[in-house]
Amino acid sequence: MQDHAVVSRDEWLKARVALLEREKAFNRERDALSRERQSLPWVEVSKDYAFDTDAGRKSLSDLFGGHSQLIVYHFMYGPDWEAGCKSCSFLADSFDRSVVHLAARDVRLVAASRAPLATLNAFKKRMGWSFDWVSSLGSDFNYDFDVSFSKEAREDGSIRYNYRPSTFPADEAPGASVFYKDADGKVYHTYSTYARGLDMLIACYHFLDLVPKGRDEDGLPYTMDWIRLRDEYGKA
Repeated sequence: MQDHAVVSRDEWLKARVALLEREKAFNRERDALSRERQSLPWVEVSKDYAFDTDAGRKSLSDLFGGHSQLIVYHFMYGPDWEAGCKSCSFLADSFDRSVVHLAARDVRLVAASRAPLATLNAFKKRMGWSFDWVSSLGSDFNYDFDVSFSKEAREDGSIRYNYRPSTFPADEAPGASVFYKDADGKVYHTYSTYARGLDMLIACYHFLDLVPKGRDEDGLPYTMDWIRLRDEYGKA
């Protein structure tokens, strides 16, 4: 950073205005991409999925909670894991303050994981979260939406992740899936995103993209290696 260009205020303004034009073009392209995303065809969800919730056993339809749109964040937390994924936790730290705003736009946000509900609730308490988190343990939900992988799939190389054949270093992966429920109660899968597609949900990354060092992840073993659970920063 010591070798970074230092210029006059007038030169800085000229460079900033040039960048502003590129930012505006990017925003217009992003708006167009969002409209294309919203125009994707839908698939009716006919399989019965059941989830353990604090209010008892619920179906996918029940998770809408009176709204017509549902976002399910696929939180990496396997049945025998000691803690939730630190990267998913990094993302989920912004959920609580979003829930009320999303509800005002007819959207319910929940997280789903294969860990037992009691395990999820204990970790949720540790992290100080209040968003709805349900257990999909015993359901095909995670497997059908390509965020959980059987031992056989990992061994024989038949994993599909992010819409292509893939390998993955764990039996759980992150993602987000979107559903719509019509007036007749039919549920449709409208969208899912994985991997870098989740960047748009990570508020902290967007702040880091504003500062001179950016995300500062070059040279790390993997991009999110620096992330810790919120109560573990500063520990050895």
